[in-house]
Amino acid sequence: MTTSTPTFFEQAEQTIDPALTATSLRETKRAVYWLDDPNRPAPRPKLTEHTTADLLVVGGGYTGLWSALQAKERHPEATVVLLEAGWVGDEASGRNGGFCEASLVHGESNGENHLPEENARLTELGKENLAELIDTLHRYNIDCDLIQDGSLSVAIEPHQDQWLREEANGEDVFYLDREETSKMIRSDAFLSGSWSTADTVLVHPAKLVWGLLTACEELGVKVYEQSRVDSLSEQGDLVAAATADGQVLAKKVILGTNVFPSLLKRNALMTVPVYDYALVTEPLTAVQREEIGWEKLTGLADLNSRFHYSRPIIDEQGDFRILYGGYDALYFFGGKVDRKHYNSEDTYTRLAAHFFATFPALEGLKFSHAWGGAIDSCSRFFSFFDLAYDGKVASAAGFTGLGVGATHFAAKVMLDLLSGETTELTELKMVKKKPLPFPPEPAAWLGVKMMTGAMAASDRNEGKRGLFLRTMDAIGMGFDS
Repeated sequence: MTTSTPTFFEQAEQTIDPALTATSLRETKRAVYWLDDPNRPAPRPKLTEHTTADLLVVGGGYTGLWSALQAKERHPEATVVLLEAGWVGDEASGRNGGFCEASLVHGESNGENHLPEENARLTELGKENLAELIDTLHRYNIDCDLIQDGSLSVAIEPHQDQWLREEANGEDVFYLDREETSKMIRSDAFLSGSWSTADTVLVHPAKLVWGLLTACEELGVKVYEQSRVDSLSEQGDLVAAATADGQVLAKKVILGTNVFPSLLKRNALMTVPVYDYALVTEPLTAVQREEIGWEKLTGLADLNSRFHYSRPIIDEQGDFRILYGGYDALYFFGGKVDRKHYNSEDTYTRLAAHFFATFPALEGLKFSHAWGGAIDSCSRFFSFFDLAYDGKVASAAGFTGLGVGATHFAAKVMLDLLSGETTELTELKMVKKKPLPFPPEPAAWLGVKMMTGAMAASDRNEGKRGLFLRTMDAIGMGFDS
């Protein structure tokens, strides 16, 4: 018979003084730290005319920007137009934690569950993709505060220590006991750690967006903001994309709308918006920095199913801040993207309590920013692809929080698909096979709630997966973080 006990973080919610968390959040701006920058680029014009293009890119986040950039690299003479419904980088691409990972399939175990026959090759392609991405940053002099110190996974509960021991390989993943972990980042909550040196880099998400935007425009890409595409239609051998005030008639189209409703109606149930939230601290004092260490600027994550991610930030003044996010992944009935969900006061309070339980030496520190955003989650937890309109329209979506690096790969896939040529990427099962769609409401809401509850129960039960999670695993909709 198994027992169920509150996790470290559930206990923290009961033991941390509510006055401490309230004070830490009292003057916090409900704004995205990355985007709250006076150097943010000026708005681009709205599309107000009828124009033509060899390639139209819909969406001004990472997916669209990488696609436009790579398209011009492949065919410098091609006319490329990018349409963004809002502001470039204002959604998931500017709101994430800045973890840029090599994995294309949301981790080794998830890839093995869904694509065991090509998981090893996808791991290699992921490493190649990350190296290519970094090379592109250097080639275009994109300053996105790149940090290449890897990531540290930590055991918070005793049973997680064995998981860390098993993933260590002594080459680029190193097991650290409690004392060794403390030398990297000091916290009594960390029982042990695993330092992965080669599969994760950290970036400033908004600076990456803005750098890609500049690189695209320097290559001749025409970018329009406040230009939502309302419909696609075929006009002979071309595809017409209509906005409220204009139209683009294009030979080929790439769709990078991700969490927003797909312009391919058959993909309407392939993604749901799940909301994630983060806090950023004010600058630490020299004494506070000494208390926690963190000299090597690694990313940080725990091993719970409902996990936290955290990372250092060196701000424009050279001061050290901490981003702390995750744990809650909220889904709201109806499955629509709605900015009223971009803040969750309950989540901010919960994250603050977890932060101070993890770093009690930082008691009294305040948070400067708090925000949320919508993640395009699909049932297999990594991207899927589509080719429509007789090979003239390619799309990618479903990155499920892993898009900072994987969108660079997705752009390559979509351009290969549009070329009409057979390549290694177009033949991948990852590309040919789609995830299971989510059911319509109210089943989707009920399923997500059951999944969240089951993951919480798993965390309380030494990571053991109950009947519901095992069933989801069996039908291809399970996830083990």
